[in-house]
Order: sequence, then C-alpha cells, then structure tokens
Amino acid sequence: MKLLTAFVLGLLFAIGLGVGGMTQPAKVIGFLDVSGQWDATLAFVLGGAVSVTVVLFPLVLKRVRPVLAERFVLPVKRRIDLPLVLGAALFGVGWGLSGYCPGPALVSLATGSRPLFVFVGFMACGLYVGRRLLRAIEPVSRQQPAVHSPEPITDLRPRET
Repeated sequence: MKLLTAFVLGLLFAIGLGVGGMTQPAKVIGFLDVSGQWDATLAFVLGGAVSVTVVLFPLVLKRVRPVLAERFVLPVKRRIDLPLVLGAALFGVGWGLSGYCPGPALVSLATGSRPLFVFVGFMACGLYVGRRLLRAIEPVSRQQPAVHSPEPITDLRPRET
C-alpha cells in the first residue's frame, strides 16, 4: 500500500510540476530574471504551494503519527550555518543557470533529453560529494533526524540550538 501511495502521489506531483510550468527551463529562468523581462506566472505556483503548506503542515503535525509511517521524521537543525548558506547558494546558481531544480529535472527525464541526463548525472554527483563533505564537517549525532514524539507538536517557532 505504501509503494502504491508513493507512486500515485509522485505522479500527481510530477503532473503538477508540468502543468505549473516548473519543467520549462525558459519559464523558470524568466521567473528568476527579475531585472529583465520578468515572468511572474510561477509566483502563483509557488504561492499556491506555500499557502497549502502553511495551512496543512500544522494540522498534519497534530496527528500522533503519519498515516502511512510509524513516526514523523523532522529535521533537528534549526539555525542558519555555513553548510546551509553554501548549499542554498549552489542550489540557486544551479537553478538559475539551468532552469531546473531537482524535482522538475527528474520529471523532465521522461523527455529523453541528453543534456538533461547529463544535468541529472552531475546533480547526483553533487549530492553525493555534498553529503560526504557534510559528514566530514559535522558530527554524526547532528545529522540524525529527530523522531517525533507521540504528543502533538503545537509550537512551530524556531528554537535556539
């Protein structure tokens, strides 16, 4: 059941990326080009995603456990540090240069585009190298995701670490 649900939700996500225009590099680059001929249409896609998340995320976390898992797995890091800033910068540069972020790039592999396969291959290599570097920089204990306790989460404010 979990595998079928994951497939159906992944397919729905892929269709949403396609319909929203996130798989069109020219549209994404047009959205990111705020000083040129800015294409604001993706702001509605991103705004819709953020709106749904803001409303539903707190409701989901009020559950004792997820519907199809034993427990919630949440990130433990809550502060801005150098690996986060560098990772965000690399992500932004890659997105701006190529017009693809990871999800839409994977969805777009269905087109069979050779340059896209090269992009995804380098993206996978970058993820591997990044993970290795992060393990070398940070202690293992800080990389483990937090296991959500059975009591509901009511406070979503960032905490100092």
